[in-house]
Amino acid sequence: QVQLEESGGGLVQPGGSLRLSCVASGSILAISRSGWYRRAPGKSRELVGDIDAGGNIRLADSVKGRFTVSRDNGRNTLYLQMNSLKPEDTAVYYCNANVRPGAADPYMNFWGQGTQVTVSS
Repeated sequence: QVQLEESGGGLVQPGGSLRLSCVASGSILAISRSGWYRRAPGKSRELVGDIDAGGNIRLADSVKGRFTVSRDNGRNTLYLQMNSLKPEDTAVYYCNANVRPGAADPYMNFWGQGTQVTVSS
C-alpha cells in the first residue's frame, strides 16, 4: 500500500511564501511523474506543476515565476515552493504521484488527502 501525505499548508498574507511537502510511504520501487494539483472553492481541480523522474518540470501559466516543484528521490518527497502568494492561490493542494510498488507491479496513480492553503490579509 502506498500513501502520500502532504504538509506545510496554512494561512499566509499576500506576498508571502509557503513550502508544501509530500512524503510517499509504503511499498515503493520507483516514482515516475509526481506533481501538485489544487482545487479552489467553486472551481475544478487544476494542475499546478509536476516533475518527472528526469527532473523535467511543468508549471501552470498562473504560477510560473512564483512557484517551483522539486523532489528528493532518496526521501521519496515532493516539494512545492510557493512565493509571492496571491489570494487567488487559495485552494486545497493535492499531491499526486505515479508509483511502481514492486517489480511485478505496473505504475499506479495515487493521491494525497490535500492540505489547505489560504492567502488572506
